[in-house]
Amino acid sequence: MCEGVRIEIDAPLGPVIACHCSQCRRSTGSAFNPNASVPAERFRITSGQELVHEFSRVPGTYRAFCSRCGSPLYGRSDAYPTIMRVRLGTLENTEGARPIAHIFTGSKADWFEIKDDAEQFDEWPTPDPMRYFRTADKLGSGGA
Repeated sequence: MCEGVRIEIDAPLGPVIACHCSQCRRSTGSAFNPNASVPAERFRITSGQELVHEFSRVPGTYRAFCSRCGSPLYGRSDAYPTIMRVRLGTLENTEGARPIAHIFTGSKADWFEIKDDAEQFDEWPTPDPMRYFRTADKLGSGGA
């Protein structure tokens, strides 16, 4: 939002997943957190690295945000070191990316109704969807 952090992704956005868990709602101030997988080696912070702060509530998982304006930027996990989960709201260009799934719908906000046809999961799906990481043909770039 403050444009202090600039992100560049030189790979297609992977599958978009909308997470409805309570942590994602709190971290975004919204009904859900839409994010897409991108290869970590194709994700770069081109300016404002000093403003990026990571928070870890659960060991091995990290949520990054801009320390100036508070914009959520990405998530990453020690379990998947080659993947970044980019927050779609920070990107200037998502070229029509749409969720393929809604996860943790068992704890979604009671004031929000899911109206698309994407698959829904009450919790984390099994088998783990991250093991099938693939990229789509969408590109995005942007920042906070």
